[in-house]
Amino acid sequence: MGAIRTVDLPSGPDGEQRTTEMTNLEWSLQFVKLKIQEMIFNGRKTDQCGVILFGSEETSNIINEKNGGYDHVSEYIPISQPNAGTLSKIDALRPSEVSGDPIDALIVGIETQAQYLASKKSWTRKIVMVTDGENSIEVEDWEATVQKMNILTISLTIIGVDFDDEELPFEEENKSTIKRANEEFYHTIISALQNGVCGTCALALRETTRPDMKQTKSTLMGSILRLGDTDSRSDEAIEIIVKTSKCTALTRPKSWKKFSVRQSLGDDEEMDVEEEQKIAFAQLKMRSEYFVDRRDHDEDEDGGIKMEEDESILDEAEKEEKQKVKEEQFEKVEKEQLVRGFKYGTTYAPCPDGQFPRLQTKKGIDICGFFPTKNFRRELSLGEVQYVWADPSSPPQQVALSSIIQAMYEKGVMAIARWVTKDGMDPKMGVLSPVLFDEVDCLLWVQMPFADDIRKYTFASLDNLVSRKGEVITEHAYLPTQEQLDAMENFVDAMDLMEAGDKDEECNRATWYDTLLSYNPAVHRTKQALFHCAVVSDVSTNPLPPPHPELLKYLEPPRRVIKRARDATEECKSTMKIRQVPKKVAKARKDGHVHATDEDEDFLLLDRKQPISPARAQIHITQAPPTSPSKRKAPTINPDDSETEEEDEEEMLLDKPMVPPLDARNSHPLPTPARSLSPQVDPGRAPGRIIGSTYPLADFKKNLAQGDLVTKAVEDLGAVITEIVMRPFSSRRSKELLDCMAALRDTCLKEDEVDAWNAFLVNLQEYCMADMGNAEFWSQVKDIGPPLSPISDEEASRYC
Repeated sequence: MGAIRTVDLPSGPDGEQRTTEMTNLEWSLQFVKLKIQEMIFNGRKTDQCGVILFGSEETSNIINEKNGGYDHVSEYIPISQPNAGTLSKIDALRPSEVSGDPIDALIVGIETQAQYLASKKSWTRKIVMVTDGENSIEVEDWEATVQKMNILTISLTIIGVDFDDEELPFEEENKSTIKRANEEFYHTIISALQNGVCGTCALALRETTRPDMKQTKSTLMGSILRLGDTDSRSDEAIEIIVKTSKCTALTRPKSWKKFSVRQSLGDDEEMDVEEEQKIAFAQLKMRSEYFVDRRDHDEDEDGGIKMEEDESILDEAEKEEKQKVKEEQFEKVEKEQLVRGFKYGTTYAPCPDGQFPRLQTKKGIDICGFFPTKNFRRELSLGEVQYVWADPSSPPQQVALSSIIQAMYEKGVMAIARWVTKDGMDPKMGVLSPVLFDEVDCLLWVQMPFADDIRKYTFASLDNLVSRKGEVITEHAYLPTQEQLDAMENFVDAMDLMEAGDKDEECNRATWYDTLLSYNPAVHRTKQALFHCAVVSDVSTNPLPPPHPELLKYLEPPRRVIKRARDATEECKSTMKIRQVPKKVAKARKDGHVHATDEDEDFLLLDRKQPISPARAQIHITQAPPTSPSKRKAPTINPDDSETEEEDEEEMLLDKPMVPPLDARNSHPLPTPARSLSPQVDPGRAPGRIIGSTYPLADFKKNLAQGDLVTKAVEDLGAVITEIVMRPFSSRRSKELLDCMAALRDTCLKEDEVDAWNAFLVNLQEYCMADMGNAEFWSQVKDIGPPLSPISDEEASRYC
């Protein structure tokens, strides 16, 4: 087992192939440690194991102590419940130069196991042998060993290093004669056993990452099923003693815990190897300290106390400063001195008892009534499902509950029930469903929500658009046409998974998705990472291998379906004119900033008129001669002049012009808004745009970096350049605008937006050469020449 082998590692960050070298012993012991970790992970007391070595330099086993013989076979770890120390002992194993007989080790394992399980007849017995097949074997009387294993119902698993395997597939080249003979002998033993398997180590290591569900048996909890009023009308009521157990349980990934070194050394102290090995890690636990703030607090606008700022946004210096202030102005108190309270707005309602009075409830399950099963809304089911059984030790209780279950089943009804787990506990409302198994009848319980648990959200109609005048619109960009509906129906039919699985014996395709074979990637990948980090010594040199194929089975649609839906997908794209949608701009801040909205957002017609807001009303400014600041008239907002009332339906459905009208320089400028309290500079983005007039080039580059906003960014930058050119004093920004045009042309050339650039250039020339245009700027563009000229077909073809 000391032979050196090259093991493939997962690809590097740049896709490079990586390998590492280790001995056959180190490689095969990974399987041993992974199987032992499975026992530690499950935590069952009946999961116990021991380790026996053959080929060891010393001899230590129970048969040698009694009768001698069985040399170089050693009981390395006695049978017990494994822990972290077990893994440490396995890590300490090293290859030896001594040869041992695997059959001797197998016999020692059978005897050791039989002695330990002498009083545990019902325990499951299993032996796993890991070998490279290079040891000589004494094959005489092996049939007696196999016969005894069958009598004791011991299962045997033989894991061979580089054994041939058709399932993987793998076949070792230049195999030695002794290994080939031993491999055939191992297969002979397995075929003679009632329960045995022989395979190669590579496949075994891969199968250890296969998703494996932990099977648990739920504990039966006692309760009482009541039908009717047992207190006031006991003669008309029924009480049945029942037992409850879990039917389903929510599984979560193992939580990560933080650890730290127990002892710490100073900067000047050095640590030798022995001291480094003695260092142990301890789990970090949270500790709460309580302080009372004796300062006078300011009240906020609502009359409550202002809340403290979030400390997570502070840097280290600010945190240290705040801690000093706490120590000076806060008074530390013990937990026993505090009174529990419940938050009510910005204040707290004290509760000296720690809990407000509960309802006076009685333990048990009370049936409130019955309703047809067809009226059950499965989307309202909450949490886990529970079994409700009759008392196993009382036949009369079983008959009584079975009669109710069968009556419910025949009538096709379910029961509404109130469940209280303990006296004084909060009640839960749920439903009971009858289930008839082969030998027993039971009820299934699932919790249902209260009225307070349900949130109902209403949304505007998607297929009923109404104009601002109250007229119903039948044709609009947001209303699908019959052609679009047919294309989407074809796409849905093409993506059907009911016949996308593998073929059965009769060559009929089964369904592709099976809930029993779909595993939670978070649970099993976390488990794989946990196991791997405990097996390897250095995660950086031996990184986590890829997940098992079964875990990724349902994360991607089947190729057969994708191929079948290709035509339907292209039909949807062409019919619906699919294009990339720019990301939404962040919400407006409280300081009054107005950010851009999505394109055509203002034209989304709802089934009611929108209220007029100051942000959308027209602003009329009255010009007056200069006066003192106190006599200046403020701009007024006239709600009657709202653009929402004066637009007709045809204007509303048209796209907004991208550039201002030619007489924009004659129009009165809008009033300068008040300076924002935010330290950020207003980007000057108009509604529906992602490029602002303040820093157009920076906005343009930022949006290009996202990759999916090229068309929108090109369109908006062209509009912004045209607007700035037409403004007064635009000559101050001529150089900036020329740089923007150069960047715009370069992007259009490389991103196949040639038509957009040529159209923009024609449009810009039109506005610049108009009567109230900016001929001076256009002359600068002409002086630059080819770098800002229209893009020819020959030039565009060089980038295709």
